[in-house]
Parts: sequence; C-alpha cells; structure tokens
Amino acid sequence: MKRLFLFVLLAFSLGAASAQYVVYFSLKNLIANQGDTITYLEVEKRTKNVILLQGGADYKISHPTDKVLSNHLKRRPFAVYADSSLYVNCKRVRYKKLRFGAWYAPAFVMRGNIYFSAVPLGSVVAKSSYSMGSNIGGDLGKAIASSSLVSKRVYYEVDGQTGEVVFVSRDRLLELLADYPELADAYKCEESESARVTGKYLRLLCDNPK
Repeated sequence: MKRLFLFVLLAFSLGAASAQYVVYFSLKNLIANQGDTITYLEVEKRTKNVILLQGGADYKISHPTDKVLSNHLKRRPFAVYADSSLYVNCKRVRYKKLRFGAWYAPAFVMRGNIYFSAVPLGSVVAKSSYSMGSNIGGDLGKAIASSSLVSKRVYYEVDGQTGEVVFVSRDRLLELLADYPELADAYKCEESESARVTGKYLRLLCDNPK
C-alpha cells in the first residue's frame, strides 16, 4: 500500500491500461506479469565514458523532472518494461555475491527465467580477453582492465523460482539448445561467449518455443 501511495502521490496514474511503462517490484511479480503501470519514463543509453567513470549498467531509467521518483526507480524495482523492452535493475541481482552496480541491463523472459546482458564478473572475467590487461600491476593495470571491460557484455540467467544468477556459458547454452540439434550444431562452430553470440541463439530459442 505504501508503494502504491507513493506513486499516487506523484500523480502517475497507476493501473492505466494504455501505459507503456510497467514497474515490477520483485522477481515473482515479473514472472507473473503483475506490475504497476506509469504514464511516462525516460530510458537513457549510458555512454562508455560514463560507465567507465561511474560504473554500473547500460541504461538509466528515470523521470525527467521528478527526482523523488527517479531515486525510487534507481533503488526499488526489480525490473522495468519500457517502450517494448524489458530492463533488469542491476542493484537487485548478484552473481556469486558480486555486484553489477547501479542502473539497468537489457533483458527478456524465456521459459520462466530471465536473461540479461551485463559486464563479465568474477570467474567470467577469465574468459574475456580484457583480463590480459589486469596482468599489469598498479593503477595502470586497473585502468586498462576497466577500459576494456566497459565494452564487453555476456549473458546471465536468473532462475525464475530461486533468483539465482548464473553465467550463460557455452555449456549452459548447449543445454538450452539440446532439443534443437541444428541450432546446437551451428553454435558449436562459434568461438565466443559474448553477448552478441549468446544473445543471437537465445533469441532464436524465443522464436522457436517447444
């Protein structure tokens, strides 16, 4: 009730059937497609320079004039649907207790789980060529690693029941492709676990449900 009252207080017409923006405050709400609608939000693509300096994910979602609502959106929702796209709040997910930082990552729901693209973290870093820069010690090494990392993305899977986040590795994607031998064979010819490659096959799975 407090949550709904806040949005009513901010005069954003919750529940409007024609709204293009939907806020999901939990994973359970997202899976059940039970969200609060808002009449308007702004989705801003963050630049590589901003991400390098401030950290965080690729998209900022806010309201252009209401700072209270914008701060609320930064912290509270699990996900936001805006302009026909879904975004997961990276402050609400962890990969092996590691943080992705603030703001939102592009995502989609498939077979009851959520898939989103974000920077490599933890053990995933070793699979990325950017880790070569980290072998240089001190601040220089950290700067090289960070500047390379800012342009790299991989896919993660959020279990729709438990909320556990796992890296969509080559082995995990082949598990998902097990019932699609032609797609699996095509993927075996790929040599990358990048979001560009992994996302292509995840989208093909979305288009070919069984």
